[in-house]
Amino acid sequence: MIICPVCDHVQPEGIECDVCGKRFPTTVTATPPVARLPELELTPHAGGRDAVLAPTLPELDETRLRSGPDLPAQVVQDLELTLSGPTADAPTGGLDGLDTGRAPDDGVRTPAPLGAVACRYCRHVQATGLLCDNCGMRMPRARVAQAVVVTGTAEEGEGWMACPTCHTPGRPGRNCNECGARLAEEA
Repeated sequence: MIICPVCDHVQPEGIECDVCGKRFPTTVTATPPVARLPELELTPHAGGRDAVLAPTLPELDETRLRSGPDLPAQVVQDLELTLSGPTADAPTGGLDGLDTGRAPDDGVRTPAPLGAVACRYCRHVQATGLLCDNCGMRMPRARVAQAVVVTGTAEEGEGWMACPTCHTPGRPGRNCNECGARLAEEA
């Protein structure tokens, strides 16, 4: 194992650190010549596969499936079949006593959380924005649709565009103040 002297990253091999890129010092050592043992048998062919003659053992029972069945199908007398009989006379319809597990709808809905909420990751409490000011994660809040009111002359309203994600007005080429999406440049 190699341990990087800069960042202490442990890796199995390599000439540079996988984390910080520090090049490890290399020492060139000549490999000593390997002497062949005279009593070892050398491989008669170099690389590749060679055909091997492997006859089957006569006392070995072959249990693999053959291409065609060699025995007729037999019926087991004690086997209980699960086939059902004809069901033409069975009554069909809904089950009156079936409990679906749902209460009847009363039309009352839980209101969406508005106002100051706590971030579920860092517990930072914040009143506005879709992203947490502390950790940057998305806040658990429902977005209220804001009505865009343009006042003044046409020259004052020019240069603003709606964000493609949350439809909040913003300047082209900048990030949205609410969701952080990049607003496209005007052509």
